[in-house]
Amino acid sequence: MEFTVVFQSIIIITLMIMIGALLGKTTPLNDDTRRAFIQVIVNIAMPCIILSSIFHVEMDDQMFKMIAIVFGLSIIINLIGIGTGFLFAWLFHRDSNKIREIAILSGLGNTGFIGIPLCAALLGPEGALFAAIFDAGVDVTIWTVGVILLQKNRKFAWQTLKSMVNIPTAAIFVGLITAYFQLKPPGLLIDLTDRLAALAAPLAMFYIGMMIMTLKRGQVRRSVNHIWVPISVKLIILPIASIFMIHFFSLNTVLVQTVLIQSMMPTITLASILFAKYSADEQMGALTTIFSTLLALVTIPLMVYVMSLFIH
Repeated sequence: MEFTVVFQSIIIITLMIMIGALLGKTTPLNDDTRRAFIQVIVNIAMPCIILSSIFHVEMDDQMFKMIAIVFGLSIIINLIGIGTGFLFAWLFHRDSNKIREIAILSGLGNTGFIGIPLCAALLGPEGALFAAIFDAGVDVTIWTVGVILLQKNRKFAWQTLKSMVNIPTAAIFVGLITAYFQLKPPGLLIDLTDRLAALAAPLAMFYIGMMIMTLKRGQVRRSVNHIWVPISVKLIILPIASIFMIHFFSLNTVLVQTVLIQSMMPTITLASILFAKYSADEQMGALTTIFSTLLALVTIPLMVYVMSLFIH
């Protein structure tokens, strides 16, 4: 992977976030605009990236085997991140009541909003497909381990799995079924999904830029003592641990690069919404998402460089 491509993608992402921040000045991010952005990104653009990737990748038994490997690695990396975050939170914030939030923020990355579009830009349709499968693993971790951590009684409830039944997950399922039976969609549908897929990255970055404009100085001062742990684990410790772990396996190069890039993603955007649902610290989730996203513009190229030293 050429560093010029990585830096160019990061620069483009930065510029799109800046445009979003400018939009946030004239059109403040309220419940209506937030809902509109999320609906278009999650229910239209991201499913189209997934379907477009499947339409443009040759699917065979070997590809399905690699998909299963990516899904398994996603679960493992997510759990390592959560466990590491829990350990660091216990070491540095032992008396805090934010340990469960820190653990979740440390392990779960923005593999959908940022990860899928970035992998599509850097690695093409195959990378986008693997990125979507990795994101599915993140969803499974969120609505099982994540929910168990956040619930007061620490019990698993089957109704939480309903949240995994969403349009991106359905797109993966439908796309893989059609690929398995070698059903080729009409060219018009392929062209439509390609065009709608291009919406994902700009809209996601605009949304993050608008979120930045909602920050208040007092909120930042109150939460900064807690957010450095999940940001450090998510952006530096977890990617390095993932690089060392995968270094010992002989896997497809695009698969390895996709999994490692996904491990470098900033904290998941869904965090504040998830925390609000389970009466956790919603503000801490939002601030960690925003600051980790901004810092990721620097750490992603750095981690890609570290990756290049081990993965050839």
